[in-house]
Amino acid sequence: MNESAAHEEFDMIHQSAQTLVERIERASTSVSPVTFINGDDHDSTTWGELHHDATVIAAGLQARGITPGDHVAVLGPTTRELVTLMQAVWLAGGVLVMMPLPMRMGTIDEFVAQTRRRVRAADAALLAIDPQFFDFVVHEPGDPQFVSFSDLRPQSTGLTELDFVRPNHDPDSLVILQFTSGSTSEPKGVMLVNHQLCANLDACIEGFEVREDDVALSWLPLYHDMGLVGLLLIPMTTGIGMVQAAPQDFLARPGRWMEWASQYGASATAGPNFSYVLATRALGRSEGLDLSRLRICLNGAEPVDADGFRAFLDAGEPFGLESSASFPAFGMAELAIGGTFPKPGTGLRTDIVDGGALEQSRLAVPVAPDSPDARELVFLGRPLAGLELRVVDPETGLERGDREVGELQIRGTSVTPGYYHQPDATEALLRDGWLHTGDLSYLVDGELVICGRIKDLIIIGGRNIFPQDIEASAAKIDEVRTGNVIAFGETGSRSKQHIVVVAETRAENVIDLRTSITDQIVEDIGVPPRDVVLVPPGTIPKTSSGKLQRSACRDLYRRGELASLG
Repeated sequence: MNESAAHEEFDMIHQSAQTLVERIERASTSVSPVTFINGDDHDSTTWGELHHDATVIAAGLQARGITPGDHVAVLGPTTRELVTLMQAVWLAGGVLVMMPLPMRMGTIDEFVAQTRRRVRAADAALLAIDPQFFDFVVHEPGDPQFVSFSDLRPQSTGLTELDFVRPNHDPDSLVILQFTSGSTSEPKGVMLVNHQLCANLDACIEGFEVREDDVALSWLPLYHDMGLVGLLLIPMTTGIGMVQAAPQDFLARPGRWMEWASQYGASATAGPNFSYVLATRALGRSEGLDLSRLRICLNGAEPVDADGFRAFLDAGEPFGLESSASFPAFGMAELAIGGTFPKPGTGLRTDIVDGGALEQSRLAVPVAPDSPDARELVFLGRPLAGLELRVVDPETGLERGDREVGELQIRGTSVTPGYYHQPDATEALLRDGWLHTGDLSYLVDGELVICGRIKDLIIIGGRNIFPQDIEASAAKIDEVRTGNVIAFGETGSRSKQHIVVVAETRAENVIDLRTSITDQIVEDIGVPPRDVVLVPPGTIPKTSSGKLQRSACRDLYRRGELASLG
């Protein structure tokens, strides 16, 4: 059998099941290794062993009164036990609600209050908590049942897989309540229905051209759509190999990411812009790695930084990393995950356009790379199976043509039915059968290019300036911490906007650094920032998945609550 036929047979076997649980059960026969990393400790198992343990824990959930349709919230760091419990929720017919662990936590009280708000907003019947957090989240009137992971373990319950009663699983039932990252607003609970989730899994499996010998590697948080659906559920429902680490393991030592890829022969992984910058630096100090099996390096949590991604590919080349492994894509929680993918193996492809025309006329006019106002944007591929795209003028509602910038709208088989118990937000999201993404974009022969968020645009002198461009400019200065600079527009006299830049640094000479940042932005953007605020590490607000929160930072700036250096 040739490779193409084998791939088609693999697709048919793993996409024929109708529900998430049927797919999990089918994949449990796989003998592919599943490895969990905790610091320097590595714990290997198989999908079959994990499924057995999940079945016993599902019996424990049933013993505590969980029935099909109940919402079960789960709180804990990335471990084998966490993933097993997540599968157990689905086996019992529950709706999984993953609780985020904040990237930066001011106080325990703040973390507990955030968790309680989300648990109650989700109407959770039970909150399962990792033992290391259990003593911090004190039960209060109005809270659901709390249970420690340790009390659901087989040795604690005395149950076996024979005690599990398999419920019927309805393709139209809710299976995940996925809170959005909250990068532009208060997090909302995205409802993912069984058949819609499975439709997106099918489309992603086809788009990735998943192979039986693939190994997915992830350190992304499991309360984020890319970590949960893209790099956990695809392996869990196909039976391919998986290596799962925790975000803190990567952040503590970014060089581990490519070391894991080399050690376990990973073929697919993913990360946002800043992670590839950190990986690039680590590769410069690495020796003896083998990255030749990596065929998919996905980047898509935000507009892709072409220069940074290209530098990563160049740094990986001595270790066998092919440039064709770059996989810039578009996705969002409201689609389960996948929106547009390039064809695997096509590599990083970019569109060089005139920055002036983009900002002033919202037209993507091709220019030569050495043009004085050239701007490089990344092609993100075509819509996945079952999805349709269009670009619409956000003011008139008229559909835009090729290379005309407007709001990206999507409809199709994996679009969410809306936000849980938030009818106004749902109505704003879904209109006339289309999902309104809030992303400014354009199409070229059906391929998607993202420019930025509508809410984040800074309008100065008729120019539509994207904050990402300003942030990328400021980040060129060595003393600015990678991935920790925010730009936003602030309205001054006569309702005119000006630019404010907030950057984290450890530098001592902040006066010279402010001057360097200002000069760099003037050189690249042509407009000086009105204010450059330098702050210590850990100041800039981010979502639980690590995205910059520009509106939250602007609010802190307005209230004078940023701890400015100097």
